[in-house]
Amino acid sequence: MAPPRNRRPGFSRRAQYSLFLGYVIAVAGSLVGAVLLALATLDPPAFAALRATMAEVTTPISSGIAGVGRGIAAVPSSISDYIAVRQQNARLRKELDDVHALLMRARTLSYDNRRLKALLQMRERSAGSVVAARLVSSSASSTRRFAVLNAGSWQGVHPGQPVRGPEGLIGRILETGPNTARVLLLSDPESIVPVRRTRDGLPALAAGRGDGLIDIRSASIANVGFEPGDVFVTSGTGGIYSPNIPVARVLKRARDTALARTFAQPDTLDFALVQQAFMPVTPAATATRP
Repeated sequence: MAPPRNRRPGFSRRAQYSLFLGYVIAVAGSLVGAVLLALATLDPPAFAALRATMAEVTTPISSGIAGVGRGIAAVPSSISDYIAVRQQNARLRKELDDVHALLMRARTLSYDNRRLKALLQMRERSAGSVVAARLVSSSASSTRRFAVLNAGSWQGVHPGQPVRGPEGLIGRILETGPNTARVLLLSDPESIVPVRRTRDGLPALAAGRGDGLIDIRSASIANVGFEPGDVFVTSGTGGIYSPNIPVARVLKRARDTALARTFAQPDTLDFALVQQAFMPVTPAATATRP
């Protein structure tokens, strides 16, 4: 059977227009190609100028399309890099926490080591040392100021013995048990220590106030001036404390009575050294008293 002469693509006008437009584009493309071929053959300089103009027009479009393509292609690598960075960040944070813990431990060990070395040197210089023990606790808010030492009569500790730390005098033994001792601190109101000023030897008394500080009172003459930074050490008077143990530093200018802070702070100390009294009373001397 012979094909029908009517080759129209159905009764749809849209299909007819699409087919017609395709023909037009094909013919136009052929004509443009032929013109360009002829121009390239007959007039190469003009064709080069036309080609450069087209390159100028299409380069920005090509660059934009290439950038979009690179951005899309970089998405997977960006995601993987982000995941890797998060993992590395978590690992670095863990390492930082571990290093911080080690640093805190090293600082604590260095602090203890420094204080123990100071106590050891002090013990080597002092012939009358009894025992080095740990300060278990100290009162910080009560008007009475005491500390507890984890050494007692079984270790040779007895009432009246002075107690000192690396920075200076802490107080004296008040009561003892088999393995513990109660220390009367310098800041207690019942504590009175004979002292002298280092710059001129002025005799004075260091009396506790019950608030963590002490009063320095002149023991010789009235109207004595105290200056900030004046340092007082034990004088050896009274027979309990050996001379030249650091006691306190004056805080502000005053007359007759000055406010001072002790060098040794019991609430920050770990260890203390118990010493023999500077001039201990012997049993024979006690027995001969009337």
